[in-house]
Amino acid sequence: MARIVMKFGGTSVADLDRIRNVARRVKAEADKGNEVAVVVSAMAGVTNQLVGYCQSLSPLFDAREYDAVVATGENVTAGLTAIALQELGQDARSWQGWQIAVDTDGEHGKARIESIDGEELIERMKLGQIPIVAGFQGIGPDNRITTLGRGGSDTSAVALAAALKADLCDIYTDVDGVYTTDPRIVPNAKKLSKITYEEMLELASVGAKVLQTRSVELAMKERVRVQVLSSFAEIPGTMVVDEEEVVEKEIVAGIAYSRDEAKITVRRVPDRPGIAAAVFVPLSDANINVDMIVQNVSADGTTDMTFTVGKTDMARALQTLEQAKAEIGFAEITSDQNVAKISVVGVGMRSHAGVAGTMFKTLAARGINIQAITTSEIKVSVLVAAEYTELAVRALHTAYGLDG
Repeated sequence: MARIVMKFGGTSVADLDRIRNVARRVKAEADKGNEVAVVVSAMAGVTNQLVGYCQSLSPLFDAREYDAVVATGENVTAGLTAIALQELGQDARSWQGWQIAVDTDGEHGKARIESIDGEELIERMKLGQIPIVAGFQGIGPDNRITTLGRGGSDTSAVALAAALKADLCDIYTDVDGVYTTDPRIVPNAKKLSKITYEEMLELASVGAKVLQTRSVELAMKERVRVQVLSSFAEIPGTMVVDEEEVVEKEIVAGIAYSRDEAKITVRRVPDRPGIAAAVFVPLSDANINVDMIVQNVSADGTTDMTFTVGKTDMARALQTLEQAKAEIGFAEITSDQNVAKISVVGVGMRSHAGVAGTMFKTLAARGINIQAITTSEIKVSVLVAAEYTELAVRALHTAYGLDG
């Protein structure tokens, strides 16, 4: 007998027929003798609708009331799923974040989970009851509902699995696993049977949308075994595991891309000690994440600094820099949203040289100019013009021998 957390995303619970399908899947696991807990997202499109309501009433809405509104989508799904399971003769009960309780910090709209007391749920599971937990939400120190940010139900599921000491956390979605790249761009991309936490974290952080980044971070920290699989097909998925469990480590596990980046260049900045802090500290204070950074060779005592931010943060970033112009002393700022970040990820990079060289040579052969570069121990990312996204992904997928 195993203890399993099953998480179902918005497309998996998009309508009543799909909720009935979820209930059948959950009951099948319980019928095997497993203890099961379920985490659900809001039905597809519901969260966007609720966010739209808030924005229509006030562009500067109160984040506490925003959380109170958008958390209701998951509450509805949890109740409906419990009803569907009861209709199949299964003892089930819905739970909201505050009832468990999923304790978070007070950052409304992007709260982080601090603790979950899983004892009552464990006792109910031992008695054969299936808890249906509303994902994406918790309760803050002010005793108000908080939400974890978009995609937060993945994090809810992994955190619950850790609290329940579950043997496995199954993440059901509309894809049947993790692929070497987006199959919509490369039809012969291969599905991976296993991928390491580190590789999945890098892929998630650079654009792969299979799992939410914070959920992978938490799974790696708590050593929660995660499986990504389809709600609509009875086939094995992809296991996210410790590196030691992956016997044959490929040099490159996958190619990811993101069109969510914007490039900003601060021109003719005085080339003096402390200028980087003058540029980037105000951005950090404004809670704007900066990714790729390139500084040109100094000329005539000035330099250009280029970096990327999320597209949704570009306007705020430009405003923040303009407000700091007197301290920074730049001549002008330019921006470009027509860029894409292409990333090559694999734990095999640690022991194999030449991965970056292959990437640069492959892109050069296709006439693709590289605008910025960042690296980590198991990742190389480049910024290119957005029009070359698909060409770059296909070329690199072939160059690293990933074609199925």
